[in-house]
Amino acid sequence: MLLEYNLAAINEPLLLWFEKNRRILPWRDSPEPYRIWVSEIMLQQTRVEAVKPYFERFMAELPTIGDLARCQEERLLKLWEGLGYYNRARNLHIAAQTVVEQYGGMLPADYDALLSLKGIGRYTAGAIASIAYGIPVPAVDGNVMRVVTRVTEDGTDIMRQSFRNAIEQCIQAAMPQDAAGAYNQALMELGATVCVPNGEPRCPQCPIRELCVAGKKGTALEYPAKACAKPRRVENRTVLVVQDGGKVLLHRRPKRGLLAGMYEFPNVEGHLAEKEVLAYVNELGMTPLRIQRLEEANHIFSHLEWHMVGYAVRVAQMEGNAGSNLWIDVADCLRSYPVPSAFGRYKDYLESLC
Repeated sequence: MLLEYNLAAINEPLLLWFEKNRRILPWRDSPEPYRIWVSEIMLQQTRVEAVKPYFERFMAELPTIGDLARCQEERLLKLWEGLGYYNRARNLHIAAQTVVEQYGGMLPADYDALLSLKGIGRYTAGAIASIAYGIPVPAVDGNVMRVVTRVTEDGTDIMRQSFRNAIEQCIQAAMPQDAAGAYNQALMELGATVCVPNGEPRCPQCPIRELCVAGKKGTALEYPAKACAKPRRVENRTVLVVQDGGKVLLHRRPKRGLLAGMYEFPNVEGHLAEKEVLAYVNELGMTPLRIQRLEEANHIFSHLEWHMVGYAVRVAQMEGNAGSNLWIDVADCLRSYPVPSAFGRYKDYLESLC
């Protein structure tokens, strides 16, 4: 159990292992506060390998907090396109403006001040404070909780905030004061590469296998314990790639709610038959000339699944734009307009025409 285990016992073998085995990552090459911050926000809900190219592109275009603060939201969302969870980018933007206004463009070297910034929670504040500034505070993410619950063989539900608090307190007490950043990263790295989720942990490669209670007993897959999540709601949708010559119709989503403020291909709830699509296009004030069925696609949000069917529709363009529907040059759409990855299959179709 967590409170009965001497967590400091793992420190020496864990840090020695990390020194020799840590992955080469772009934000580790130069662990500046801004780079650590951006990488940690990108890594929320996203795999490391997927983040790397986004991080490099983001840093090339917005190398400082001031650059981020001044960036137009639409351009920022385009840079974020494909990473999903777009509120992360919006919160990053707001926080950057706060840092410029209140801290002279430098992230504060203070855990509580970091925690006060938009979009920065306890884990992210701990990661920035410890890795960038060497402040001895914990940074507890899913990887860390998995390692700790297996090492201590603690079956408490990790969704309970009181238990997360207890893990933070135990790590705080065990943490080497002069190696806080390395210690937090080592725990994360072990969880990401050895004590892995969704499959058998790689116990023979683990530097703390002799100290891991669940590993010794062969019960590692029972941890961490987590209450069953509610099933996702499923929505059927029909997506329309509507074209007139070299232009495509985009729709701007509302400023609040799912995919707020993003651009999308027009879509409606339900799976429409071809005749229903033609009738819908007519209702939009356009004359359909040709229709083609596209591939089906699914997209998973945190609490929602879209099951999509798609159609490419050639039309005789209506005059000008209508409300939140905009006619955009295809090349400009692909280059400049942030279209969520939920519509990736249909964006691929558009790219194939260029």
